Formats: sequence, structure tokens, C-alpha cells
Amino acid sequence: MAILESTHWRDAARTPRFYFMDAFAAFPLLLFLLHIRLWTFITAILFIAFFILLEKFKFTIPVFFRWIRATIGGNLRTARPWFRE
Repeated sequence: MAILESTHWRDAARTPRFYFMDAFAAFPLLLFLLHIRLWTFITAILFIAFFILLEKFKFTIPVFFRWIRATIGGNLRTARPWFRE
């Protein structure tokens, strides 16, 4: 099958990767490389572990924040906003 020039959009939804981890984990590494201290190293390692754990449970960052928001919001969904009652 020939690769058409109009099929470049198919890769637009892929998650950016930095070797074995999500590309969002590269930002704490950049922070560590710009400010080399023990606390930035520990912060970078914790963030990388957090992103690897999210990937293990098949979460992306936006999906994880939606899940947190739904968990905080609870099970009860009202049809009318609280300020109109």
C-alpha cells in the first residue's frame, strides 16, 4: 500500500514518547538538568514514577485529571445548578 501525502494526520493522536516513558516526564528531567540539586533529582524521579504508574493503569494526563474531578464531585449529579435552587 502506498503512503499518501494526505495521511500525515493519522499520527496526530499518538502520545509523544521519550524512549520508554511519556514525554511529559521529560520536563522534570529538564528542570533537574537546569538546576542540579538533590531535591530536583528526587522531584524528577517522583514525577517519572508517577507518569510510569499512570501509563501502567492506561491513563493519560487529561484522563487522569477528569477522573480526579469526577471522584471529587461524587456520585450525585443534579439536573439544576445549586445556585438556581
